[in-house]
This record gives sequence, C-alpha cells and structure tokens, in this order.
Amino acid sequence: MSDHTPPVPDLWATIDTLSEWLDHHRPAEGREGLLLRILKLSEEVGEVSEAVIGATGQNPRKGVTHTWDDVQAELCDVVITALMALRTLTPEAREVFGRHLERVTRRSLAQAAQADPPCPSH
Repeated sequence: MSDHTPPVPDLWATIDTLSEWLDHHRPAEGREGLLLRILKLSEEVGEVSEAVIGATGQNPRKGVTHTWDDVQAELCDVVITALMALRTLTPEAREVFGRHLERVTRRSLAQAAQADPPCPSH
C-alpha cells in the first residue's frame, strides 16, 4: 500500500476564488458587508474555543463532545476566514500578508537571538 498525499491547493489562488464566489453571494454590500466579514472571524474563534472545551471535557454537563481533529478543523476555519477578510480589505492580500509575516519573523527571530546568546567555546 502506498501513501499518497493529495496535492494541496494553491493558497492564494483558492482565497481569490472563494472571495469571488463570496462576493457574488453575500447578502450585504459595502461597508456593512466588510464589517460582517470581519466579524465572522470572531464567530470562528468562538468555535475553536467550543471545540477545545469539548475535546477536554471541560463542561461537566456535556462531557467530551469534540476531538482534537475538530479543533484542527476549526483553526483552519479561522485562518481561512482571516485571509478572506484581508482579501476583502485589499486585492493585494498576498503581498500585505507576506510583508507582515516577514516583519513578524524578523522581529521574533531577532528577539530569540537576543534571549539565547550563543554558548561560549570551551
């Protein structure tokens, strides 16, 4: 038996396609539509919380209601929703995100290098 992983779709091409589809099917336009798309992110984050609570059985009345696979799926929904909101704000979402990710990476790695100075040679 061979292990074949299906190909992963191109992230930004898929976000563009989903954005076009959503633009044709959204009930609210303009500023209201933009704000509602951003608010959708809060809903998705809440679903991550619900899945974590369910996976850990933190609600004694309900017990274990979710799996960690459910948590993973909900986290993916958060990422997709955030990228869709960014794409709604700007058609240059790929570039905006890329520049921001680069700044965060550079800043984080610089801080890590300062916190973990190299060990002196013996």
